[in-house]
Amino acid sequence: MKLVLADPTYLKDSIAVISELVNEARFKFTRDGMELIAMDPANVAMVVFKLLSSAFTEYNVEKDTELGINLANFKQVLRRAKANDILALELAEEGKLQIQLKSNTIRTFSLPIIDLEEKEQRVPNLTFPVTVLTAAHVLNDAIEDADIVAESVTFAAEPGKFLVSAEGDLSKAHIEIKHGEETKVNTDLKAKVKAKYSIEYLKKMIQAGKLADSVAINFNQDYPLKLEYKVVDKLLLSFILAPRVEND
Repeated sequence: MKLVLADPTYLKDSIAVISELVNEARFKFTRDGMELIAMDPANVAMVVFKLLSSAFTEYNVEKDTELGINLANFKQVLRRAKANDILALELAEEGKLQIQLKSNTIRTFSLPIIDLEEKEQRVPNLTFPVTVLTAAHVLNDAIEDADIVAESVTFAAEPGKFLVSAEGDLSKAHIEIKHGEETKVNTDLKAKVKAKYSIEYLKKMIQAGKLADSVAINFNQDYPLKLEYKVVDKLLLSFILAPRVEND
C-alpha cells in the first residue's frame, strides 16, 4: 500500500478536526480512497470522512486494508507537513504506518498500528425534511454568536428562513438567515421545525469550514443533525450530532 499526496492540506486539516472528537479510529483503505467512520467516546457524535483516490497523485491499494491509528499522534506528525511537502503514506513491513514528508529534505515518521476492540461503525439511515445549504462562514458566525449566551443552540427552519437561537439565564441571541443567493433553505414542511444541539460539539465540527467553502445542514424536529462538508472529487467530511433533549 502506498499513497502520495502532492498537497497534504486536506489530510492534515481533516485529521486536526476529527481528532477534536475522536481519540482512536480505524481507517479503511479501499480502491476508492481512505475512509473513517467513528463515534466520539460519549456516543454523542459520529464522524464520517472520505479522502477519495482522485485526491492523490499516486494511489496504490491492492487489497482493502484496515489500520487502527491514534489520532492525536497522527495529528502531531501531520502538523509537521508544510504546504510544499509531498506526503506519502505506506504500510511498513514491521506493521507500522510510515509517513514521509518530502521537499528539500526527506522526513520519515512511523506510527504504531493499534488494535481497536470496538465493533465496526455504521452510518445510521436518517431522513431529513430540512436541508440548508450555506457558506461555511455563515454557520460559523451563527454558532459563535450563540456561544456568547448559552451552551446549546436551537436550529429552526420555516419556508424561506433558517433560524439559529440560543438562550442563557438572562441573555438571548437570535440569528435569522434568509433564503437567497448565499443560503438555500429547502424544507418539505409547512410548519416550523426545530431541534436543539450542543454548542461545544458544534464548535469542533464547524472547524471543517477551513476545508470547504459551503456546508449542508440537515435536521428534523428533535432529531439528529447532519453537517456535510464536501470538496468535489477530493473529500467528504460529515458529522452526525444527537439532539439535546428539551428537559436538560
